Amino acid sequence: MDPAYAKDLNMMWMDHMVYNTLVETDEQLHTIPSLAKSWEVNETGLTYTFHLRGDVYFQDNPLFQNGKGRRMTAQDVVYSFSRIIDPKTASPGAWIFNGHVAAASPFLAINDTTVQVNLREPFRPLPEILSMAYCNIVPREVAEHWGKDFRNHPCGTGPFMLNYWDEDNALGLLRNPHYWEQDSTGRQLPYLDAVQVSFIDSKASEFLLFMQGKIDFINGITGASKDIILSKDGSLKKEYLGKFTMHVSAYLNTEYIGFLTDTANPVMHGEPTANPLVRRAINYAINRKKIVTYFKNGMGIPATQGFIPAGMPGYDSAAQYGYDYNPAKALQLLAAAGYPNGKGLKPITALVPNNFEDIVNYVASELQEVGITLNIEIIQPNVLKQQMSRGQALCFRAQWLADYPDAETYLVFFNSHFPAPPNYTRFSNPIFDKWYDESLNLPDTARWRLYRQMDSLAMSYAPIVPLYYEKLLHFYQNNITGFRSNPMNIIDLKRVEKK
Repeated sequence: MDPAYAKDLNMMWMDHMVYNTLVETDEQLHTIPSLAKSWEVNETGLTYTFHLRGDVYFQDNPLFQNGKGRRMTAQDVVYSFSRIIDPKTASPGAWIFNGHVAAASPFLAINDTTVQVNLREPFRPLPEILSMAYCNIVPREVAEHWGKDFRNHPCGTGPFMLNYWDEDNALGLLRNPHYWEQDSTGRQLPYLDAVQVSFIDSKASEFLLFMQGKIDFINGITGASKDIILSKDGSLKKEYLGKFTMHVSAYLNTEYIGFLTDTANPVMHGEPTANPLVRRAINYAINRKKIVTYFKNGMGIPATQGFIPAGMPGYDSAAQYGYDYNPAKALQLLAAAGYPNGKGLKPITALVPNNFEDIVNYVASELQEVGITLNIEIIQPNVLKQQMSRGQALCFRAQWLADYPDAETYLVFFNSHFPAPPNYTRFSNPIFDKWYDESLNLPDTARWRLYRQMDSLAMSYAPIVPLYYEKLLHFYQNNITGFRSNPMNIIDLKRVEKK
C-alpha cells in the first residue's frame, strides 16, 4: 500500500484506489488530467510544468491538524517524486527518473499549485511515466512518521481509504467522503460505499467463488476454467451467455521467446542462435495462430507485426516486418546458415517458467518439423530472471508488459546503452540506438513513425520470437455497472455501482 513499491499489478490496483497521480491513462490510452489540471513542456524539451488543482485534500489522518485532511500542494509532489529516487527508500521504481531527470533540482515547487520536472535530456514520454503507480502523491508527515510501516498506514488523495487489512486474507476500503472528483453530472465520486478485496491463491477457487456469486469481479481465467466457458474462438459458450458479463479488450503485453545475442559472451561460443539466420528461421517455423486458438482460446492476437503490441500507439497492424508462418522460408534460412534441413544444428535449450511449459512444448514440436531440436528446461521464475539479467540465459520464455502507454517502453528493450533489465537479449545496433535517441524529442506522429522503423530494424535481426499479444479478460456479475479499465489492466472503480 506504499506506492514507492508498487511493482506488480495487485499493488497498482490498490494504490490506484487510495492515491492519485498527476495524470491518468484512460481506456483509449490518452493521458488525461488528474491532480494536474494541465501541463506544458518548454521549447528545449527539458522542463515540464504541471498546474495542479487547488481543491484536493488528503484523507483525514491523526497526523494532520485536528485530524482533518490537509490540502495537497506542489511540495507534496516534490516530496513524493524525490522519495522515489532517494537511495534510502530503495524503491524499485527509481529507474523511471534515474537517467532522465536533472542532477540538480529535478523537481521544483514554483508555488502551491505549480510544479516543474527538469530533465537531463528531452524525454517526450514523461507525462505517460507520471501515470505510473510509483508516482502517486503521498503526504510527507504521514510517510515520514511511519517510515517503512507506511504501507500499513496509507494516506492519499484517492477515492477510497484503508479500513482493515488481514494480510493474505482480505482487505477492506471505505469511500473517501471528501474525495475531490465528480462525474459529468456533478455527482461526487466514488459511488460505492466500500470495496472488499479477497486474496485467493488458486485461480480455480477464485473462478468457483465467482460462479457462486461470492465475488463480483475477477481478472482472467486459466486452465480448465478457460476451456469450460470459452470456445476456441474466444466467445462464451452458449450455456454461460447472460449469466455474467465478460469484457475483452487489448492488453499491452507481448509474450515472447528471447535469445542472448552478445557473441562476445563466452556462453554463446558454438551456439547456433548466435546466427541471425537461425533465429529468423525459428520465427518463420512457428504457427502463432494455432497457439492463440488452442492454448489461449482466442484470447490473444498472433504476434506477426513485431514487438510493439496491438493497442499501443505506434503499433502497425499492416506491418510487413514481423514473421508469419512459413516453414519453407525457415528451411531456406537454415540452409543459408549452413544447416540444410537442420543437419548439424546443435540442440537449443530454452529456459521456461512452469506456467508456460505447454506453449513452448508446442513450439518445440513445430521446430522439429524443420529440423530444429528445442529442449525445454523448467525453471523457477525468479531464477530465470536472475539468469536473464546476468546474460546466462541463451534462450528463454518471457513476457513484456507496458509500464506506461508509450511504445518507448518496448523499444528500450533493444537499446544497447541499457543493461538487463530491460535489454535481456543484449541486442546492440548503432542505428537503432541513434533512432532511439532521436525519437525522444519528437511529437507524437513523427515519434510513432520512427518507433515502427526501430521495431522493424530489431525484428530483422530476430533477437526475439514474439508469440502473441495478449488480450484482457474481465468478468463481473450482471448487477455491476460502471466498471472501467485501460489496456495496461489498471482498473477504475470510481464509477462502479452495484444494483
